[in-house]
Amino acid sequence: MLPREELLKGVEYRETIAQVIDRAEQALKTWEIVCTDFLSPPEWAEAERVFARLNDLQLLPFGGYPQAERKRIAIARSEIPLDETQVELTALDISGNFLFDSATHRDFLGALLGNGLVRDKVGDVLVLGERGAQAIVVPELVEFLELNFNQVRSVPVKTRRIPLDELKVREPKKKELTSTEASMRLDAIASAGFGMSRSKMVDLINSGDVRVNWREISSTSHALKSGDLIAIRGKGRIEIGEVMVTKKDRYRIQMTRFV
Repeated sequence: MLPREELLKGVEYRETIAQVIDRAEQALKTWEIVCTDFLSPPEWAEAERVFARLNDLQLLPFGGYPQAERKRIAIARSEIPLDETQVELTALDISGNFLFDSATHRDFLGALLGNGLVRDKVGDVLVLGERGAQAIVVPELVEFLELNFNQVRSVPVKTRRIPLDELKVREPKKKELTSTEASMRLDAIASAGFGMSRSKMVDLINSGDVRVNWREISSTSHALKSGDLIAIRGKGRIEIGEVMVTKKDRYRIQMTRFV
């Protein structure tokens, strides 16, 4: 048995991590590879942090493509070979003519959930404009969706499974930035990286809209380091690259912004 209470101590997503612990115990007991449902970025990131201290288990989050936000976690004993092909996922193509009745991400997701699905069974939804969308779901729902998922808004759609390598993933736009700051404080670096005032960034941090490595950070003075990822709802993400100390003891920080 895993040290449940020790693992759950101080976690933000207690219910989710408790479910991951249940799956992990199943993997230990059966010597099989066990998958969670789809988790949001802060949930799967927290699961990775929590389980990093355990040597007898390995976790592999995967959502169907490298930039996927929602991911399932495959869990196995450390002795068992584990790769992305063992994370159970299926991609669906949802095709229709949306030229005169365009549909958003919310429309496609709402239509999927309107068919009786729960959010935990659906991964990312990729909107393809007037052609429809693609979605990643748990495999056990595919046959049901192929038979029953036939309309989004007023548009008839045809749903069929496709290989993961046929997903039409839009590569995120990148912008390389360099800033020189007096410290590695979150409010200073994030305001420079996202191109907004320090006071506006302080407000976003205080309101819980800023995450570092997918964990909500409420301290404006939180110290960042190379490799950290800063995310703000609706504004994209910034990855901290190389950090150099100048002759005047200031920090020259390279950043990559993804939008």
